[in-house]
Amino acid sequence: MEIDLLQYEKDLISRGYEYICGIDEAGRGPLAGPVCAAAVILPNGLVIDGVNDSKKLSEKKREKLYNEIIESSLAYSVQFVFQDVIDEINIRQATHAAMQNAVNGLKIHPDILIVDGNDNIDFDNIETLYIKKGDSLSQSIAAASILAKVTRDRYIVELSKDYPEYGLEKHKGYATKAHMDAIRKYGVQPIHRKTFMTDKVLGINKTN
Repeated sequence: MEIDLLQYEKDLISRGYEYICGIDEAGRGPLAGPVCAAAVILPNGLVIDGVNDSKKLSEKKREKLYNEIIESSLAYSVQFVFQDVIDEINIRQATHAAMQNAVNGLKIHPDILIVDGNDNIDFDNIETLYIKKGDSLSQSIAAASILAKVTRDRYIVELSKDYPEYGLEKHKGYATKAHMDAIRKYGVQPIHRKTFMTDKVLGINKTN
């Protein structure tokens, strides 16, 4: 059965909400680079064909939808929290900060936030609805996931020019074998999340 990605939005509109803001993040798991969060308010009733969880879309499709989302949105904001802060406050808190910053960067004050996941995040008393797997269930959250993913990927591709031996443009900083091999060969760089450098990543075998 096909999922109506506007069902949550329709329910909220019927209850009197006007500015419904979808929020999602990208880059929670990589070994390198920032975590990125996006907040987006789309016109009520608008359908953007093809919008879905960014992980389910090809890079080419995400890039096309990114432009459509930007052009059709009432407001959007995309924010990074970088690896040094991730190391300082941990990835969960850094993700929360990125989402909070994204909301604070909107030019329109949202009536309600719909957020992927089930974390309890302080959004300065803005009513918030958490949806598990929301990027597959809500167009607003899916749109935010695409903005966050494309923005972060573009940043990492640019970053890869400064660290060509790490192959960042291919794996976007995730813990692939090629990335871990490069870390073991060339070392940990300022782009890396030091708290993610486990013995497994570094190739340290502690067994006797």
